[in-house]
Amino acid sequence: MNAKTRKIRRKQWKCILGIVMIAPLLRGAEPPNIVIILTDDQGYADISFNPDHPEEVATPHMDELAREGVFFSQAYTSGHVCSPTRAGLMLGRYQQRVGVYTAGDGGRGFDPKLPIFPSFLPHEYTSTAIGKWHLGLDDDYPQLKWHALNRGFSECYKFMGRGGHDYFKLQGVNGSDYAPVYRNKKRLTDNEYKGYMTTRLTEEAVDFIGREKANPFFLYLAYNAVHAPAQAPREDIERYKAEFPGISEKRATLMAMLYHLDLGVGAVVKKLKDENLWQNTLLFFLTDNGGSKAMEANNGSLRGFKGSLHEGGIRTPWIISWPEKFKGGRTINTPVSSIDILPTVIDATSIMVPEGTQFDGKSILPLITGQSGSHHTNMFWNSGPPKEEW
Repeated sequence: MNAKTRKIRRKQWKCILGIVMIAPLLRGAEPPNIVIILTDDQGYADISFNPDHPEEVATPHMDELAREGVFFSQAYTSGHVCSPTRAGLMLGRYQQRVGVYTAGDGGRGFDPKLPIFPSFLPHEYTSTAIGKWHLGLDDDYPQLKWHALNRGFSECYKFMGRGGHDYFKLQGVNGSDYAPVYRNKKRLTDNEYKGYMTTRLTEEAVDFIGREKANPFFLYLAYNAVHAPAQAPREDIERYKAEFPGISEKRATLMAMLYHLDLGVGAVVKKLKDENLWQNTLLFFLTDNGGSKAMEANNGSLRGFKGSLHEGGIRTPWIISWPEKFKGGRTINTPVSSIDILPTVIDATSIMVPEGTQFDGKSILPLITGQSGSHHTNMFWNSGPPKEEW
């Protein structure tokens, strides 16, 4: 071995040693818990952390999360409607690469052999999908090739329809039966499902955290609130109508739906704190697209609504928290995307991805920790054939 080769080898070993020494510092004593809270059709100004919010909007738990974490003022979803964003989030790639442009495309599902989010996590993680799936139907029951349990999740409590679901009944929208609620691969019956959907999803999430607190976990909590149909407990609707007599019946209903959604966010965060998990939990909060015009959502000064590629269709309130690793109480103005979530988790857990794996998203951690001042040089949206706003 000549001197030049020995010098190169020494540099290589120093590099390897440096990685080995710094890896535990990056990971911490224990791998972080991963929590994604994804709301549905929430308006950009339908969070009271936004100073432009209307007077009827009050989301104290979301606001507290934003104050404690890092808020991104220019955060975007990769899709302008529900299912495309969910596909992009699960892949860490632009969903158009797998043929998903519209809610219908995603609702039909994409290649079930493609690895999605939980498949990239270390084997010690337990994962659950709770709430709205919208990444393939169950018309092949009982095979269920697009079911979460066949895509890497350990367990689930979810429905597999095309987006909407009745908030008080097992049926899908307008009483249709194409969206049964599943506990794992079992379809629930009327006797096994009681309550208001948003509250039930919260209860399932809180229960999962309690059961899995001793092990690292991935909680994907995809609320269907505040997506249509406009349904909420009657007493809450009447309370908003009485307090804000100038708003419409639908807007009052949306506010009641948002009220229960905010309670859910607060309950999940409280459970993490009560179980002493909060410090080492990497949590993401966002919505899946802009607020819905049909539901009278408020996107503030942004142009357009859900279904539009204007800012009002693709901009989202976005919060990240990981107290053990970075300081909260900040706002970052650099644009980020929902396809960045999976690469960020991979970075946070030091996962070795299979050779040849490619992502369009990028880890946000260097941006948060000050190691980088830039992120995406270009961002891409495409909706396929033009559609009217929803």
